[in-house]
Order: sequence, then structure tokens, then C-alpha cells
Amino acid sequence: MFRAWALAYLKVGRIRRCAIPSLISILLIEAGFCETRIRFQEIAADSGIDFVVDNSETEQKFQIEPMIAGVALFDFNNDGLLDVFFCNGADIWTLEKTGEKYFNRLYINLGDLKFADVTAAAGVRGQGYSMGAAAGDYDNDGWTDLYVTGVNRNILYRNLRNGRFEDVTSRAGVTASVEGLGKLWSVGAGWFDFDNDGDLDLFVVNYCVWSRDKDSRCGANKPGYRTYCHPKMYDPLPNLLYRNEGNGTFTDISVESGIGSHWGKGMGLALADFDADGYLDAFVSNDAWRNFLFRNLGTGRFEEIAMGAGVAYTDSARPVSGMGADAGDYDGDTLPDIFMTALSNETFPLFKNLGNRLFRDDRFQSGLGVDTLPWGGWGLGMVDLDNDGDLDLFTAGGHVQTNEELYSNRPSQQTNRVFENLGNGRFEDVTLQCEGLTAIGLHRGAAFGDLNNDGLLDVVVTRLNAPAEVLRNSTEAAGNYLLLQLEGTRSNRSGLGSEVRVTLDSGRELVRLARSAVGYGGSSDSRVHVGLGSSGPRSVKIVWPGGKTQVLEGLRANTLVKVKEAYSD
Repeated sequence: MFRAWALAYLKVGRIRRCAIPSLISILLIEAGFCETRIRFQEIAADSGIDFVVDNSETEQKFQIEPMIAGVALFDFNNDGLLDVFFCNGADIWTLEKTGEKYFNRLYINLGDLKFADVTAAAGVRGQGYSMGAAAGDYDNDGWTDLYVTGVNRNILYRNLRNGRFEDVTSRAGVTASVEGLGKLWSVGAGWFDFDNDGDLDLFVVNYCVWSRDKDSRCGANKPGYRTYCHPKMYDPLPNLLYRNEGNGTFTDISVESGIGSHWGKGMGLALADFDADGYLDAFVSNDAWRNFLFRNLGTGRFEEIAMGAGVAYTDSARPVSGMGADAGDYDGDTLPDIFMTALSNETFPLFKNLGNRLFRDDRFQSGLGVDTLPWGGWGLGMVDLDNDGDLDLFTAGGHVQTNEELYSNRPSQQTNRVFENLGNGRFEDVTLQCEGLTAIGLHRGAAFGDLNNDGLLDVVVTRLNAPAEVLRNSTEAAGNYLLLQLEGTRSNRSGLGSEVRVTLDSGRELVRLARSAVGYGGSSDSRVHVGLGSSGPRSVKIVWPGGKTQVLEGLRANTLVKVKEAYSD
């Protein structure tokens, strides 16, 4: 009887979410007429994570102040639970961490969504004015290492497998210093095996030339009206590519690879095989500068093809303030697309992969053009938040300017936002319907991963001079899932760069990427999360870096599966 009433009531089609009284909501969900409602619970205070980014903000508005800080989710002690690492600032006048309030922080996951600060014991409090983090097992010993970027210091921490890390930056040769330029201002980084030799190489994203003594004055020339300057006031920098030599050291091949020939103002990094040739490519979102798409030629060299591919600019032929970037198949055609964040009044670009090294700006066709116009975004993720098999979009909200009274038409402190994938190539801003997303702030970094192994992706977000947010995903009536932990043998130990193709019982095929470089200065869970909807996995095909394939059958939904690379000569 209820089903008949609901059918009559829903003549206009399926309800997108149940923003109606809870009893009716539950009945509609159970009857199959109402889709899942994405929701979060902010649990930072109860979890034991009490981190606050301190950017040492001053009235002088130095350019580095609003640009931090990144966050990384990775299992540093191999207990099966994701731990959390935060980057932090430094005293603005010395660029040194002169007190505990500036320390980077590492929180160990104790289980049951409880965390403890183990920064001192782990030896990762850091040095300098830190920006972003990238987690990856560069030495293939089965323990995840950590690379931290910054203004005046980059640090490579080798995991010693005893709860401690060792600073091996100089010995490894990854200081991000270049002859004639000195130490570059690095915003983020990503691990990937660009040459398919079985170990992880390092891509470092650099921003612009900055010196406190030469920082320009911008804004009105009266007290309280100074603002952060536009990027056009600063010269660009090249990005860096370090090749892993397999002996604990790296070689800077930025120039010979072609990466270092293109100077920009890099912010975000997305690593994927965009042209399906078996080699990982690199997309760099630039701030008020054309984006870069470095096509991996498979010869140790890269070709910059952003203009011809259609991702250098939006379809308005103008650059945006490119912040974070991520890659994923949002429309189900098995090709990795590109999503970017930008600032208020610019819209967030969405580049649909058409194949043949061509992309189309689909921000307005997808609905994002209108929905993102008022907002600023930094960290982001193309992630399936409701396990329905479609990649949703999460963005960390906030403006670059912190003078709230000067920007009443575009508030500096904003909420994080969720754009739900409707499954037809379009997205809908469902932030107001998502519980747990009401907090405002100058949000910056965001990292994604299943903190309690319940099959739902959680989110950790940083805010300038305010407590970090730990958003537990408590989505109602979420779909089934599969969580794959890959272990390479001939491939890199973490399996980064692998492509996972899941065929559902319904016949639908889903493609997900094994990656950790996500968003803005962030590093997310390298395990591959696949939402299955109401279906189960008929088969799973893993394409390891280098092209070797492995097919798994008989897997059950709602399980964590550890997969070791199998191969034959």
C-alpha cells in the first residue's frame, strides 16, 4: 500500500534525497524510491586530534601566509589503521619552528576513531615553513615513508619501522634546491613510477619566487586594508622530477625529462595515465597561469600538451586561480577526467577526457559552473562518498584573503562543500543537506580515507588558525563497497599507479586508480576504495604499472581485500 502511494506521489521521478521528516525518509529509502543522503559527523574534539595550523599571520600579509597547510592519511606502523600527519607553519621572521605551536604533527590511530599525538616519539616535528605532504614507500621495504614540502625546507622522512622516522633528505638528494635559484618554494608533491621500473619516483610542485624582504605591498594604502598580492606580482618556478635510483638516492632529471622546461605557479597535482598508453602522466594546476599536462612518452621524457589537449585554460580561454587537482572517472566511460578548485567568482573547472589526448571543459554542462561560482576551494577529492558507484566531489572551502570586512560579497571563511554525482554527467551541490558541513573557516588541505575501516570514506581538513576537522562519514543507506590493499612485487610495493577495473553483478564496469597524491598539498589513503551500489563484485581486474594484469573472482562485497601482485614470465 505504501509503495503504491509512493509511486503515485513520485510522478516526477526518483527523489534525489529525503530532505523530509525522518520517518517518511526511512520508508522511502526502504521502498527504493529515495537515494542515499551523504552526511558527516565532526569528531575532532572527541577523537583526540587537536591540531591547529599556525601560519604566523602578520599585518604585512606575506604571500606564504595563506597557502598552508597540507594533511596526509597513511598507515605508518602497518597496523591496518590510517594515521594522520599535519603540516604547519613557522615564525614568519625566521622561517623556523621556534615553538611547539609550529610543529608538524603526527597522530597515531588507536582504533575506534581515537588518536594520540606521537610527533616527538616519531621525530617528525619538522623544520622550516611547511606546506604539503606526500606518503609513499620509496624504498620498497613495506613501510610507508613521507615527503614534506615547504618554503625553505623540504624533508624526506624514511620510515625506520619502529615508530620513528629518519631525515634522509640530503643523502637522498631531494632538497628541491636548484643551481642559480636556490631552494624552491614547494607546495606539494606526489609519488609515482613514471618509468615502470618498480620503484616510486617523486614529482615536486613549485609555486613562485618569494622573499620576505622583497614582498610587494598590495591593497589600499591605509591601516587594515593591506591584502595578499595577486600571483602576477611574483615570478614563476619550474617543477621538479626526481628519478628513484633504487639505492636510497634520487637523481634530478627535471631538465632532461622536459618537466623543468616549463615554468609556472604550481599548486595541485594529479597523476594518471590520461592517454591509456601504459605510462603515468602528470597534470599540474597553476595559479592564474595556464595549467600543464605532461604526457609521459615512455622514454624518460615528457611532452607538455595542455594547450592541444584543452586543459591549459577553461573554455573561456582564461586561466583561473588553480588550487587543488584530482583525477578520476566521474562519468563512467573508464577514462580519467580532471577536476580543479579555484577561487570565488571563477568556477571550478571539470575537464572530461574524450580520449585521443583531448579534453572538454564540462563545468557548465555538469552543473558545476553555476554551483561553484560563489565559492573558493583548495583541497579536493573525486571520491565516492555514498558508495553508489559514482565519484562525488568534495572541496575544502575558503578564500585566499583573510580580511573578512573587505569581502562582504565573497566571505573569506566558508564551509566545505559536497557536489553529489547524479550519475548522468551532472553534479548537484548538496552541502546544505549534508549534516556535519556547517563549520566555516579558511579551509585548506583535505585528505580522504577510511579511518575506521567501515567502508565509508572519511575526510580530514585543515583550517588556518583554527582546529582541524575530522569528518566521519555517516552516510545513511550507503551502498556496498570493496576496499583493496595492493602489494606490488615487480611493481612498486604500494601498487601506486595501478588501475582497478571492477565488473559488478549488474554488468556495470567501474574503474578506480591507486593513487595518494590528491587535492592541494595532500596525500590520501593509497588503498583503492570502490563503491558498488546495491550490487556485488563479479570480477576484479588489476592492471599493475607496466601493464601486467591480474583477475580476481569470488570476492565478497563489504570486505577489505589484500592483493599481492602475481606474475609469470
